[in-house]
Amino acid sequence: MVYLLSLETSTTVCSVALHQDRQLLSYAELQMEKSHSSHITVMVQQVLEYAGVRLEQLAAVAVSGGPGSYTGLRIGSGTAKGLCFSLDKPLISVSTLEAMAQQIISVTPAPERYLFCPMIDARRSEVYTCLLSHDLEVQLPVEPLILEASSFAEELEKQPIIFFGSGAAKAKELLASHPNAFYLENVKPTAKAIGELAFAKLRAEQFEDVAYYEPFYLKEVYITKPSGK
Repeated sequence: MVYLLSLETSTTVCSVALHQDRQLLSYAELQMEKSHSSHITVMVQQVLEYAGVRLEQLAAVAVSGGPGSYTGLRIGSGTAKGLCFSLDKPLISVSTLEAMAQQIISVTPAPERYLFCPMIDARRSEVYTCLLSHDLEVQLPVEPLILEASSFAEELEKQPIIFFGSGAAKAKELLASHPNAFYLENVKPTAKAIGELAFAKLRAEQFEDVAYYEPFYLKEVYITKPSGK
């Protein structure tokens, strides 16, 4: 039996999942801003206790690798690295956007007909996004995109696109009239999807270097000193 613990902290939603051989055993989710650091270790303990699994039994720890909130990703990666260091277990990183897409692909009839566009809300008209096929092949790479009326125009002429995630509402305002654009609401990153995709990396032993791993922040964070006299 292979147990895999997964953490998702890339947005305001914090979640933890425990899988056994791809089957979800337990799951905890908290939707509360600025709460990740104070709750994530408690949530890890809860999902393990509910399933009757000890930390030592884990085969690996998977974490949402970004893009997303700088603070959230830092908390998730720090927690995952701490567990891997203390338990001597491998660390697996899964793309936040690919995990979001997998949630939709798995429930879409004839998914090969569509392209999938996960979006995480950034600031103003900006989103973190990419464009993926039904088998998670990258059609447009991950980028911080300023949405305009012409965004995805070329791709929408060729194939229907499903937009989803916290940033999809921005796209809908600009692209709603296009017949090939479809929108899904209330799609958020979850540790369930992180765990599902992490099993393939576990089998292939695609592990991160625990000592040097950093999430994919996508954009640098600029910190300025407060002015003082």
